[in-house]
Amino acid sequence: MPQTLASRTALVTGASRGIGKAIALALAEAGANVAVNYRERQAEAEATVKAIQELGKKAAAFQADVSKAEAVARLIRHAESKLGPIDILVNNAGVAQRRSLEELTEEDFDRTIATNLKSAFLCSQAVFPGMLARGWGRIINISSGAARGAGVVGAHYNASKAGMEGLTRGYAARLAKDGVTVNAVAPSLIATEMIAAHRSENVGRIPVGRLGTGEEVAAVVVMVAANAYMTGQTVQVNGGMHFN
Repeated sequence: MPQTLASRTALVTGASRGIGKAIALALAEAGANVAVNYRERQAEAEATVKAIQELGKKAAAFQADVSKAEAVARLIRHAESKLGPIDILVNNAGVAQRRSLEELTEEDFDRTIATNLKSAFLCSQAVFPGMLARGWGRIINISSGAARGAGVVGAHYNASKAGMEGLTRGYAARLAKDGVTVNAVAPSLIATEMIAAHRSENVGRIPVGRLGTGEEVAAVVVMVAANAYMTGQTVQVNGGMHFN
């Protein structure tokens, strides 16, 4: 992969496994040093760091619950101290608990909004001033096809991802003239732990006939990070599901 992001420092939230790990590795392959955020899975985060270091890039793991302002401030401070100013932020941390409308509780709703949406706000607020000062920055929010469709998780998840896309457009409009782009990437039916448990019921809905991979999502994230003219957009990675 061309080193299109050489000398840049990226922070990927929720990067210990799944799509987040794939994004962290792809950014490293494109030349970036990577701060790997995790909440609970330290061993897996450290494995991601080791894989990045084997690619010849700098990396470190940082524990933080990014739905908490104090934790985000500490995360950014420590990450920048070790790896340098954050040039690329990928808001990937999220939770996806399947709930029917009858099962859905206020606690479920609040947790989902805090983890999926509030975290993107807190992390973006923490890094964009430095990006503006340097005249270059990329904020990439990992949304979902559920932002615009029924989805398979629940209404709470729909709301969190739709809010993330609104946040994307709001930041993009206000930062575009200063060299900072803000976009969303919206995967649908990727082969993660959550979807794999329901593989048979999902594959039949996808025109290409299979689940997507984390690496395919990560390739789009790198493309967006390398593009200075794209902002305020949501790029869907969904195997052609809108053809149905």
